[in-house]
Parts: sequence; C-alpha cells; structure tokens
Amino acid sequence: EASRKEAETVIYDVVSNALKKSKVDPKEIDVLVINCSLFSPTPSLCAMVISKFGMRSDIQSYNLSGMGCGASLISVDLAKNMLRHRSGPFGGKALVVSTEIITPNLYRGNERAFLLQNTLFRVGGAAIVLSNKWTDGRRAWYKLLHTVRVQGSSDAALNAVYETADGSGNRGVRLSKDIVKVAGKCMEKNMTTIGPYVLPLTEQIKVVMSLAGRFGLKGLRGMFKGTRVANWLPATVRHYVPDFKRGIDHFCIHAGGRAVIDGERFFLGRER
Repeated sequence: EASRKEAETVIYDVVSNALKKSKVDPKEIDVLVINCSLFSPTPSLCAMVISKFGMRSDIQSYNLSGMGCGASLISVDLAKNMLRHRSGPFGGKALVVSTEIITPNLYRGNERAFLLQNTLFRVGGAAIVLSNKWTDGRRAWYKLLHTVRVQGSSDAALNAVYETADGSGNRGVRLSKDIVKVAGKCMEKNMTTIGPYVLPLTEQIKVVMSLAGRFGLKGLRGMFKGTRVANWLPATVRHYVPDFKRGIDHFCIHAGGRAVIDGERFFLGRER
C-alpha cells in the first residue's frame, strides 16, 4: 500500500500539471502510456490514472515495466506510433507518464554494485502531452521530428542493469561495470541511424568519402596482395567521425551517473 500511495502522489500530480499547462481535458486523451520499471501493480498504473481523471472508456492504454532508463523515450516513441496509426483522420492526443517508485526497491545490503541505485534514484516523475492534431500546431511547445531506438543483444548489454539478489539475499538492481561501454555502443548506433536526418550535407559527404576510401583500400590490398604495390598502399583510411554539433544545437544527456556522462561526452567530443 505504501508503494501504491507513492505512485498516486507522484503520478496524479504530474498528470494534473501536464493537463493543466497544456489546457487539455482528460477526456481528450486518446492514448495513455505509463512507464515504471520496478513497480507493476494490479490494477495497473494506467487503470489508476484513467479512474482518477475520468478518461474515456475507449482510451488506448499501455503500462510499460522493466524497460530501465530508456523507458521514457520508448514511451514517447510508442505514443507517436499509436497517434500515427490509431487516432483517425483528424489526429489525437497522447499522455506519456514516466516515473520510478522507490518504496519497494530500497536495497538494504552492502555490495557496491547494488548500492548505486539508492544514490541515483529519488521520488519523482514527469508527464508530457503529445498531439498530431493540426489545430494544436500553433500552441505546441516543441515538434517531435525523429525517434530512434536501439536494442543491445550482447550478454554485456543484457547484464548491464540487472534486478537480482546479492550474496546475502538482499534484492536490488545491480549496475555492471560494462554499463559505460554498453551505453556508448548503443549511442553510436543511435547517432549513426539518426545522422542522415540531422547532419548537414557536407558532413554526410565526408562520411561517405571515408567509407568509400576504406572499402576501396581493402579492395586494392586484396588485388595487389603479395606485390610491391601492396607495400605502397596505406595501412588504413582514418574513419571520419561526423561533428554532430553542426546538426544538433542542444544535447540532453541522461544523468544516470558520472561515468555514463563522461562516456557520452567523450563520444560527442564535447568539453562540457
């Protein structure tokens, strides 16, 4: 009951504020997405919100759990796709709520890999209203252009954040030392996918020329293998890393720990 009470306190507040600031009536919401990784009660968090705010009976609701730190953006991506395919010819509105309920998840042991969760998380949540109605275009604060999702499939990615028990039987969430490496690889794949949408043409040309040079050199080395010409060829062509700062004005980095921030900053080549 204490966990449910925390969920009600946090979620009801952020939902109320989001609807009030966007001047949206609860019955206007067509899609509701709530993400909370470690607390998934019955009735669901979505059912609680629908009942509390008197939303329509035909609302499309989705309760996501176990999705970790990426759940917020996954929820936004889901809401975007639902609005695109299920809101009808006149568009619709979606409400996305993101939170993590702390009450049932306090780690009471002494292992360092588990203790990090106690220092990283606090009580809180966030909510956002999305719309693809043309009538909302003028008053929208932002426009959602592109969403990109990457799923790591390696053992390191699977075990980067793992809910389990320590040697003494205390349940908690273990953060792996590989989390920085895993996050960096996923971010690299994300940037590679979204690059063509945001980078200026000059940066895209440099990337294509770099790739063409690498493939061309590989072919030449195979063609002239065992000859003098092979010795004259360079060992490799330097891989060009595009300057994403030329296509993106602002970066909002997930603040899940200093090591993660440092790893992402190194990849982006940003000093601060």
